[in-house]
Formats: sequence, C-alpha cells, structure tokens
Amino acid sequence: MKIRAISVLGGGESGVGAALLAKKEGLVPFVSDSGKIKDKYKKVLEQNEIEWEEGKHSVERILNAEEVIKSPGISDEVPLVQQLLAKGTSVISEIEFAFRYCKAKIIGITGSNGKTTTTLLLHHVLVNCGVKAGVAGNVGKSFAEQVATNDFDWYVLELSSFQLDGIKEFRADIAILLNITPDHLDRYKNTFELYADAKMRIAMNAKPRDKFIYCEDDESVKSAMQRTKTNAELIPFSIKKELPKGAYIDHEQLIIKLTTNNQFIMSIHDLALQGKHNLYNTMASGIAGRVLDLRKELIRDSLSDFQNVEHRLETVGTIHGIEFINDSKATNVNSTWYALESVNKDLVWIVGGVDKGNDYDQLLELVKDKVKAIICLGTDNSKIIEAFRDHIQIIEEAHSAAEAVKKAYEIGQSGDAVLLSPACASFDLFENYEDRGHQFKQVVKSL
Repeated sequence: MKIRAISVLGGGESGVGAALLAKKEGLVPFVSDSGKIKDKYKKVLEQNEIEWEEGKHSVERILNAEEVIKSPGISDEVPLVQQLLAKGTSVISEIEFAFRYCKAKIIGITGSNGKTTTTLLLHHVLVNCGVKAGVAGNVGKSFAEQVATNDFDWYVLELSSFQLDGIKEFRADIAILLNITPDHLDRYKNTFELYADAKMRIAMNAKPRDKFIYCEDDESVKSAMQRTKTNAELIPFSIKKELPKGAYIDHEQLIIKLTTNNQFIMSIHDLALQGKHNLYNTMASGIAGRVLDLRKELIRDSLSDFQNVEHRLETVGTIHGIEFINDSKATNVNSTWYALESVNKDLVWIVGGVDKGNDYDQLLELVKDKVKAIICLGTDNSKIIEAFRDHIQIIEEAHSAAEAVKKAYEIGQSGDAVLLSPACASFDLFENYEDRGHQFKQVVKSL
C-alpha cells in the first residue's frame, strides 16, 4: 500500500484521534496546531511516534500533504485553509476520515440544541437493549480514535454543523435533526440559511433504506429540507399534532407509530427527562429505538431511568430553600430559553460570557415573567444590561463564579432558584463551559 502523507490541523481530541487512526491504517500523519497542545495529547502523540508541532504551522509541509484533516474549530476562511483549497488539496473533517474505516452502522444526531442529551439518551437506550454501541462525535472520545481502537456494531454520533461542513461521503444509517435556531452565524457569513443548510448535510448522502428523523414543529427544519433534498425515508415527530407516522403526544401519552398495527405508548409523566424541549429529545430517541425494532419494554425502561448530562439543567443542591441549577452548557439564546421555560420558580438568573450575536429579545417575555434578578457573568456585560434594564429592577455584574454565586445567594429567598444559564460562550473568564459549570458547582457546595 502506498504510504500517504496526512496533515492534521488542530491537536485537540478530534485531531489526535484522526492521527491515531491514520497511523493505524499505514498513513504518515503530522499534527500541527497554531496554539498550544495539551500535555495529555502530546503524551499520546509521542507514545505513538506521531510527529507534531505547536505554536506555528509548517506551511510548506502542510501544503505538500496529500490530504488535510481539519479540526472543526478552524474556519475555512483561515489563510492556510484557503491556500489548501486553492491548491485543490482535499480538506476533510475527522468525522469524514473515520467514516472511511468504520465498519459499524451509524446514528448521526445534529441540531442547534439538545444534541448531547439526545445522543447520550439514545446510546443509553441501545446499550440497555443489548446493542454493542459506542458514542462519539462531540461527546466522549473522538470518532476516529474509537474506530481505531474499538469494535462496535453501532455508533451514536453527536455532530455539529462545523463537523458536517467537512464531510463528502459520510452517511448515517439513521440521521436525526432536532431543531435549527440561530447559532455560530459568524462562521456562515451571518446568514441563517447557510447555517441551516450545514445541518441538513447530515442527510445529504442518504440512501432510500436510511431513515431521517426530524422535528415537524420546526419551520426552519422544514425550510432546510425544501432546499436540501434527501433520499432517506422521512419520519417526523411533533408535540403539536397527531401524525400518521412518527411520534406525537395524545392525552399525555407519547405515541410512536411506524406502522399502523405497531404502536409504542408511554406516559409522558414516566419519562426521565421532563420539559417541552426534552419531549422532542425523547421522541427522536424513541423513534430510533423502534426503527431498530428494539424491545418496547426495554425502551420504556431506558427512557424512564436515564440520568441527564452534566451541565445541562443539573440540580446542584438546595441551600436554605434556594435551588441552584447548573446549565452551563447553554451557550446560546435558544438553549437558555428552554432552561427558563422549564424552571417553575422565581429565578435569579446568571447570564453572560462571549456573545455570539445573541438576540435577547427572544427571552424578554420569559424573563419578565420569571426572573427577579440578573447577575451578569462576563468581561463585557453591556449588551445584556441594555436588553433587560428597563424590565428587571436588580441587575448586577460579576467577574468570577464565586462572585456570581455569592451575589445570587444574597438576593435569593427560600423557594427561589438560582439558574446558571449563560446563553454565551465561556472563553472570556473560563477555559470552557465545563470549567464554568465545575466552578459554579464548587462554589455552591462551599456555601
């Protein structure tokens, strides 16, 4: 076999995973990161005798690569990527690269919100039903590393629009599109349709035997489906209307109907995940389970005993009657809307960070109805203050998790909830949303 030179841009989880798989398949990978590579990844690269560099790009060497695997965090507009594309070099995502060598079947899940919850819930369903399944993509170990080291029958992949931008041949046997709301528009020329079309790429290579599970209630999803056709069998879900095929709600019963004579029925009150947004996540997971013809009893058990992902509407504790909720994973307005909608208490809301072009008007009615005070947690809070100062009497600023929790605790009263749901990225004050959530929890537990 011809040994091919592969350059990998980005030395994080996906880049290192891609390098490991490349090495296993007899290719010669070179990992290049313009920033700093974490020590744990350096150790993996060195143990596997994979060349790497940090703090720079060896442009000539990268341009001479036969193919380049690009981290999803690197935009196509970066000059080096532009040079590669102009040269005609194949630039792909780690997801596309891993797909070439993956012998398992794939469930791919995308959407602006709910991806992680749905991915982990569906993986839980599969494992509980005896399916040999892995979980990867935006959660856990990279897809490429798992293809290199594991032997699963199925993968459940959480897929971002950035990852989908870098696919060519990738195909999911079951594709799920949960919703589309404005996010990351800076990567898409501030054009919502381009972002929505990136989400639809999850089904662009589908074959007629494949399934495409989508939200019938989301007009943006249906518009994107009009622009990007798919060959897959369409299976919708809705909480607003009965469907001849798919999943819907009838008299507080979740009903999944794939054929006329074969229905799955479960009370919505028995579901582990509550709230309107989680109904959608559960429906999508339940449909996929029934597509695979998994036992109804085991699906019911799985949907009722699932433990939600850390940092997503996670109750940290109750101190002097005040409930503290960690929703640090809410990095956009729509995620925060769901959080505000789901908590039925007077709220002290901790919000802020790196704004991604947020339109806070979408939250205004919920905020006026539920929020008694706002704590702005960020280096620049001017946009949030401007959006809500005429509607909320108490707005304070904080520049650390400790300061935010302390102020929220002083304002809150027994029966209230303190909700960390930032609607923003975390990089101004924290390493990532996990770090933000961990610091919040640590401070709460020290009260």
